[in-house]
Amino acid sequence: MITASHNKSQDNGIKFFGPDGRKLSDEAEMAIEAYLEEDTRGLAAAEDLGRVKRYEDMQARYIEKVKASFPRRMRLEGLKIVIDCANGAGYRTAPDVLWELGADEVIPIGVNPDGFNINENCGSTHTDLMSKTVVESGADLGIALDGDADRLIMCDEKGRVIDGDQLLALIATGWHEKRLLAKPGIVATVMSNLGLERYMHDQKLELIRTAVGDRHVAARMRADGYNVGGEQSGHILMTDFTPTGDGTVAAVQVLAELIRAQRPASEMLNLFEPVPQLLKNVRYAGESPLEMREVQDAIKDADAAFGNSGRVLVRASGTEPLIRVMAEGDDPAKVEKITDDLVSLIAKIAA
Repeated sequence: MITASHNKSQDNGIKFFGPDGRKLSDEAEMAIEAYLEEDTRGLAAAEDLGRVKRYEDMQARYIEKVKASFPRRMRLEGLKIVIDCANGAGYRTAPDVLWELGADEVIPIGVNPDGFNINENCGSTHTDLMSKTVVESGADLGIALDGDADRLIMCDEKGRVIDGDQLLALIATGWHEKRLLAKPGIVATVMSNLGLERYMHDQKLELIRTAVGDRHVAARMRADGYNVGGEQSGHILMTDFTPTGDGTVAAVQVLAELIRAQRPASEMLNLFEPVPQLLKNVRYAGESPLEMREVQDAIKDADAAFGNSGRVLVRASGTEPLIRVMAEGDDPAKVEKITDDLVSLIAKIAA
């Protein structure tokens, strides 16, 4: 897939999937890159590169596949829904899915791609347009996808944005009640809010954490037999339906839970109170300061200072020369001080 994912068009890249429909592992991608850099012998010449076959009904096939994941005999009647497609991959299919499932009114935005405006002031990373449209139109809720339509962020009827953690909480609760969870728990990343972890514990469910990235979530789900997982950023994986994240599939699962409960989105999409969380970035040049003993000791001290009332996560960005410092805890002032202290130390060392 050629995609900018949740970024702007100038960040277009290539995403590879294996024959099982799953993303390639980091190890497989690195092995391919190493081969291309070291030895191009044996590669096909440009004029010998395979063949193309166009499937004219592929969008219709996909729509039917998504609809099949929705509970039988259930309809979206009575709902007025805003759907922001980020001028990306879901711009035709996502609104059609909602309409064909019976929504009273579907208000599509971000559905005019021109090759350059993907994710531009719209979609799951720019939710102001969705929230504003929901409030102004009197819609019941809003749905925002990203450019390649594998992320889902929503908002309730008041325009309040709902992240992936709250969506995971709702799906996990509903599936647990219906005995649909393959195991009593879900998989999330180290970035998911501590409030979600506490909520899952109260529901007698586990929260398994992985490194950041939906491929890590998928790998842990596959290895340990979980069928629900995701990220705070909106990747929701339900392997009963698809091997990777799909924002439209996730959206209709959330809608199914709302219809069953017959309660407004503002009640159903706020199952736990998020713990105050702060994330700051430190740019560096040269060697990463994260490896230095002084920084590692400071991180341990910060974590110890929280005890059971919070946590610290410091990690290197996978795409930029940045150190990401995240802290969360019950005391907002303490969260801010610990975060700022760590940022100051790392910035001083990186200077």
